[in-house]
Amino acid sequence: MSIRHSLLALLQDQPRYGYQLRVEFENRTGATWPLNIGQVYTTLDRLERDALVAKEGDDGEGHVVYSITPAGKAEVRSWFAAPVERNNPPRNELAIKLALAVTLPGVDVQAIIQAQRVASIRALQDYTKARRDTAANQKATDTAWLLVLDSLIFQTEAEVRWLDLCEARMVQQAQAAAAGPARKTSNGATEDAPLNADSRR
Repeated sequence: MSIRHSLLALLQDQPRYGYQLRVEFENRTGATWPLNIGQVYTTLDRLERDALVAKEGDDGEGHVVYSITPAGKAEVRSWFAAPVERNNPPRNELAIKLALAVTLPGVDVQAIIQAQRVASIRALQDYTKARRDTAANQKATDTAWLLVLDSLIFQTEAEVRWLDLCEARMVQQAQAAAAGPARKTSNGATEDAPLNADSRR
């Protein structure tokens, strides 16, 4: 998630101080990705260093107000125009957990999958209810939140489908292990190897 570009986009709307930027970001995204106020000010310092924002001065209540510079506006336009890169996909803790679980002895992978499926389905129900409630009482400002909810619903549905696939793969693996090793025949096909010499009689 690009905090840098998100703050620039909000400053393009109007000048703001750090806490206002935090509140606006969370309001527009339904607080799905909460921002730490320290992270906001650290990012603003870097944006100022890069001449993308400038301090307008004090608002009279002790808050330093920031405004976007022409270079910052150009940066925002480029950000909106460019697709999100997939060269370095974000870390997926669940995928990492399962990838490690299947390679370590003594880990109950099926239990991990089941526990996650329960949690994912509960989250999916919560997102769906939130979307239904928001759509029923929709205000003009709710469109951004509906877009975020749609994204969360689709991601969670995909996660549940992926968990089903993981479970099926574990079952196939267990069945293959129980069936024993296979060997190739003269025509290149495989057949189950005999369990012992008596089975060939």
